[in-house]
Amino acid sequence: QLQLVESGGGLVQPGGSLRLSCSASREILDYYVITWFRQAPGKEREGISCISRSDDTRVIYAESVQGRFRASRDFVKKTVYLQMNNLKPEDTAIYYCAAERRGFGDWCTQEGYYGLWGQGTQVTVSS
Repeated sequence: QLQLVESGGGLVQPGGSLRLSCSASREILDYYVITWFRQAPGKEREGISCISRSDDTRVIYAESVQGRFRASRDFVKKTVYLQMNNLKPEDTAIYYCAAERRGFGDWCTQEGYYGLWGQGTQVTVSS
């Protein structure tokens, strides 16, 4: 089953933390690059973190989230996580996970490469 399901969004105060989950099949975890995207109202969709497939540990982060967000994966739970710390109002967006069966590289932050997307989960950072 080639399907992605995001969860974990919600309302959080500035400076707070939130962890998003992306449930994926083992097939996806084994062979696909999995990336978190976000889209704020009126803005383009932004690739914020890419995690390499299978036993490759490489991760790419967008400058906007570098040092604050951390992506990880759990092959047993079949889940990719996005731990978001020190959240800012500008982090408010719908967050999506996406996957592509392609070798890891800088392409991964570009939405045009992805054909498999989750439904999105809303993150709102506000006091």
